[in-house]
Amino acid sequence: QVQLVESGGGLVQPGGSLRLSCAASGRIFGVGSMGWYRQAPGKQRELVASITSSDSTRYADSVKGRFTIARDNAKNTAYLQMNSLEPEDTATYYCNADLKTTEWEYATNYWGKGTLVTVVS
Repeated sequence: QVQLVESGGGLVQPGGSLRLSCAASGRIFGVGSMGWYRQAPGKQRELVASITSSDSTRYADSVKGRFTIARDNAKNTAYLQMNSLEPEDTATYYCNADLKTTEWEYATNYWGKGTLVTVVS
């Protein structure tokens, strides 16, 4: 069974840092674009950062200069380094990725179950 598993969330004070990980597991032939989204209570899910298979990155304006997305293709894993965290960053963070399970099929988009990040004094 193919799945994305996030880890690294937790409670942190403003100005602190966290590193989220997203590992794709199961029978995987290839991994395309990977991304991190977040959803705060009462708000819509929004893109935080994304990275293509060629390492092209994109960030939400609210996190530029503070968050960095990276990937390790050998481990089918994406990371989100979050620095200078603010209370407004509090949300459940979801991993998203395009995964191919066989050579001849198109990639399918998958979501992880999310990891909670809480930034509070």
